[in-house]
Amino acid sequence: MFFAPRHNRESRVRDFASASINPPSLSLLTVVIATALQVPYAAAAETTNKEETLVVDAATENPDSTQQKSDYNVPVTRSASKMALTARDTPQSVSVISQQRMQDQQLQSLDEVLKNTTGVTEFNSGNSRSTFFSRGFMIDNYMVDGIATSFDGQWNLGDALADTAIYERVEVVRGATGLMTGAGNPAASVNMVRKHADSKEFVGNLSTSYGSWDKQRYVADLSAPLSESGNVRGRVIAGYQDQDSWLDRYNSTKKFLYGVLDADLTDSTTVSVGYDYQQTNTKGATWNGLPAFYTDGSKTHYDRSTSTAPDWAYNDKTSKKIFASLKQDFANGWNLTVNGAHTEVDFDSKMMYIDGYFDKTTGIGVSPYANYPVVGGTGWNSGTRKVDAVDAFASGPYELLGRQHELMAGVSYSRQNNRYINTYANISAEELGNFNNWNGYFPETVWGEQSLAQDDTVHQKSVYTATRISLADPLHLIVGARYTNYSTSTLTQNMEKNNITPYAGLVYDFNDTYSAYASYTSIFKPQAYRDSNGAYLTPVTGKSYETGIKADWLNSRLTTSLALFRIEQDHLGATDYSLIPGTTESAYYELHGTVSKGIEFEINGAVTDNLQMTFGATRYVAEDAEGAAVNPNQPRTTLKLFSRYRLPMLQQLTVGGGVNWQTHVWDNVAGPDGNGTFYSEQGSYALVDLFARYQVTRQLSVQANLNNLFDKTYNLDVSNTLVYGAPRSVSVSANYSF
Repeated sequence: MFFAPRHNRESRVRDFASASINPPSLSLLTVVIATALQVPYAAAAETTNKEETLVVDAATENPDSTQQKSDYNVPVTRSASKMALTARDTPQSVSVISQQRMQDQQLQSLDEVLKNTTGVTEFNSGNSRSTFFSRGFMIDNYMVDGIATSFDGQWNLGDALADTAIYERVEVVRGATGLMTGAGNPAASVNMVRKHADSKEFVGNLSTSYGSWDKQRYVADLSAPLSESGNVRGRVIAGYQDQDSWLDRYNSTKKFLYGVLDADLTDSTTVSVGYDYQQTNTKGATWNGLPAFYTDGSKTHYDRSTSTAPDWAYNDKTSKKIFASLKQDFANGWNLTVNGAHTEVDFDSKMMYIDGYFDKTTGIGVSPYANYPVVGGTGWNSGTRKVDAVDAFASGPYELLGRQHELMAGVSYSRQNNRYINTYANISAEELGNFNNWNGYFPETVWGEQSLAQDDTVHQKSVYTATRISLADPLHLIVGARYTNYSTSTLTQNMEKNNITPYAGLVYDFNDTYSAYASYTSIFKPQAYRDSNGAYLTPVTGKSYETGIKADWLNSRLTTSLALFRIEQDHLGATDYSLIPGTTESAYYELHGTVSKGIEFEINGAVTDNLQMTFGATRYVAEDAEGAAVNPNQPRTTLKLFSRYRLPMLQQLTVGGGVNWQTHVWDNVAGPDGNGTFYSEQGSYALVDLFARYQVTRQLSVQANLNNLFDKTYNLDVSNTLVYGAPRSVSVSANYSF
């Protein structure tokens, strides 16, 4: 790491040791927050006359100082372009959820992280069956250390259930991310950054917690040198979790084991190999929710503990990942990174769903589909997703016309096989009987032999490059492109597509605090949806635009962004609320001229050394060419706030909390026997969380968390079913570090 004048290194990564705010750049919001929390303004506005720029290296990408590890923000990421850039130098919206934020809020799984991420919303079709959306569209690209896995919404393999104990942080880039991921929705990409064996001393962390519904959790995280010099290091993280639920007959257990070996072969060469095993077993798993309407269109009311799952229902998932990486630094400032991974995810489930309308008096049901006289079904579904992927890229500086620029270039290959088998049985109104007397009992289906439902193999071969050009001291241009050869072989058709995804972004620095930016990229997304004739829909194509203003203080420990975006798409799949003949699969049709446009704001990081905060707000509209709302079951406006404050007069005590608010959501759903429609709506609501932590000794801390303080009742599935969100809950935990 070395310091250089700003014009020699245009990436804005400054001296993290001098963490102070420059008063002329202090935002009004920062002053208001500091005042409201009785933080002395002088403390929030300490100054320094020294403003320096440092060259990005591994230390800045993986900060290890105590101060930075306790922050809600990280100074540098590669998630948007694979070039190590600060948030201000990145011409897209990026949210970072740090390890400290996850600990404070007890965000113990990826779905809990995403629920609390700016601009991300949830759709839940049953317990542990969440999918997530951003800017109106489903997030279908999940990455671990930059290796992507495509997500198929029809088969939920628990991508969002990954335990966060093994991750250093989670980075979410909103909007289209074709330069990084190739094919995908213009929603967001989620990158989980693994922890590594970075300690040359024996250190560890032991934590345990107990909470509502008899939730028990135990995690051990141990690191140690494996050679006398410490150039070979190991780390093991193991955990176990068991919990019941507010739902009747529900229990979930989770086991995970993570091991990684890091070795410095030379001063400039590091290799890593590791293994990640996670298993989640759920008893009483739900396939969807409770009926939302009676046959006369009036709304139903149930206790939140009511579950449609019988006692024989289960949903088990196992994930096994082997990974390796090589990082090579060169004397000229260039570096090479090679990542490879093999992933297998297996699931096995036997579940039951209710899908109908029931008479308020007799409790006898009617199907929502015309000429389909069933009110539910059972299914035995199993499958495996295997992904083999490798990604290699190099990046570094170069000089041209007397100025220093940066270049990144890489190649990637992935092969993903999705093989699923199932058997299912319909439930007639007569078999189910009076649903008003439902007590959770329904005889288990006499299962026949499972048959092959899907066997797809998807290959993606990509070449990508981008360069960051210094046009002038305050002006930088990022241009790049990704060529993708996408081929898929399914049970019914083969398809091969070639696509070039261009990317361009411009950043202008007004001063050392504020920057303006604009970016553009194209959209390419092959679809797994089929129309009423059973034919696959045309790949989605489109364009994504974004512009905004960014700022940072405290040497990038605190960042803010204000973004305007517009997304245009054609061939977007939408359900027509019918079934493909001979299947239980929903039929889709293509929408053209779909536009999503909106505004986002986020402030994240250290407002002062004692105050950490994340506040994000999103407002957008998404409509097709006819002006009809697209995915209206997703909130158009959301506000998310979480903060923590360490008391200056009692440094051992940290308190905090937050609120997530969203506007109303709605949908029109098919009425009984497919006649007419019912208007389904969930009004706006806010969820308030609180926490407090006391540092008993230097090694031992205790913490309490209270979620959904006001015990708000709300529905996560705006359709013809109800999926209630979690009621008020409390947990206490102890953490010991050595």
